[in-house]
Amino acid sequence: MSEKSVLVDVRAGAVWVMLNRPAALNAITPDMVAGITAALALADDPAIKAVVLIGTGRAFCAGADLKYVNSATQSDEASGARFLDTILDMMARLETCPRPVIAAVNGLALAGGLEMVLCCDLVIAARSAKLGDAHANFGILPGGGGSVRLPRKIGPTRAKYLLFTGDFIPADDLVACGLVNEVVDDGELTGAVERLVAKLGSKSSLVLRRMKALVADGLEQPKDVALRLELLACEVHARSHDLKEGLAAFEEKRKPLFIGR
Repeated sequence: MSEKSVLVDVRAGAVWVMLNRPAALNAITPDMVAGITAALALADDPAIKAVVLIGTGRAFCAGADLKYVNSATQSDEASGARFLDTILDMMARLETCPRPVIAAVNGLALAGGLEMVLCCDLVIAARSAKLGDAHANFGILPGGGGSVRLPRKIGPTRAKYLLFTGDFIPADDLVACGLVNEVVDDGELTGAVERLVAKLGSKSSLVLRRMKALVADGLEQPKDVALRLELLACEVHARSHDLKEGLAAFEEKRKPLFIGR
């Protein structure tokens, strides 16, 4: 990654993954996919409590770099398929990251950018941010999971509107449907995310990891099966240090000291 299409900063218990192709609205290239994938591996460190995905410049991410896609597919059709495979793998790693992943959406999050947002656990957006699918604007099908994750996130009717129209929707309008958690003034985005990271950092990383897994597994199971899985997880969790520490801290009226085990 000679151009440093992804910058990584580890601070205050969080991995900040910064998409760094501002002149191209942080459009996705193979180098960027490789950079995000490598950065996500840092979340395996027990000291890491969260991952933040953010764009530099005036966009979060405008989707795949269509100039690269057009050039690659014209020269070698298989290379386009390989690029899509690496994107799908990166999206899966983002979605299944063991730490909470926060999308800090500045500016535009379109097509593949929206698909990355859908793989994140929490979404904080700047007031000027706009999100949309945009694939239909260029005769392209979503290939990073947009047609699958978007209807699961906001329902099929709202998802079809975004998919069919290609419209860019203000972040404020996407809070009610659950796509965005919070909208803040543009200059407050980083501060708002830092406060959220600090809040998550005060919790048991073991609890957050297990909660994330329970939600993901539960969405794919019938309700009765999901409830049984939750009960089984509680039985396993009862043997954890962090549960015992949390109960002791409550009894002793002090803040718990969680260790993630």
